[in-house]
Amino acid sequence: MRHRAVNALWAEDAIELHPSANVGIAVAIEAGLVVPVIHQAERLTIAELAAARADIVARARDNRLRQEDLDGGTFTISNLGMFGVEQFVAVLNPPQAAILAVGAIESKVVPTETGFEARPLMTLTLTCDHRSLDGATAADFLRTVKAFLEEPGLML
Repeated sequence: MRHRAVNALWAEDAIELHPSANVGIAVAIEAGLVVPVIHQAERLTIAELAAARADIVARARDNRLRQEDLDGGTFTISNLGMFGVEQFVAVLNPPQAAILAVGAIESKVVPTETGFEARPLMTLTLTCDHRSLDGATAADFLRTVKAFLEEPGLML
């Protein structure tokens, strides 16, 4: 697994690195916010991840989550892009080392080699617990996420 330091917890006075990426997905429901977890996400294909995310979000919205769906998260993703929010800083979900905030995809004019073009862009913000994860390591993780979004074939 790449970027093991991002998949960590702060436990008492020590960093706990986890062998499995148990990814929490922040979901707004009528009663508030829940963060169900896709366990061992690193073992899933992209199609399996998409199906697991759709399943866990649907079960959260239908109030059908089990306790094990909420336990064991090691990293969280929070997406407010669907509400038109371009960028935000997500609140860390202790004891996790990091949470990724995903903003809306917006068409922006950017310079190119031949002039200017409208391109789809979005802002990702990573909130970190610096006891567990330093800024340089976090930046390296974000570079990888950016590369995967720009060239999805790199994930294969």
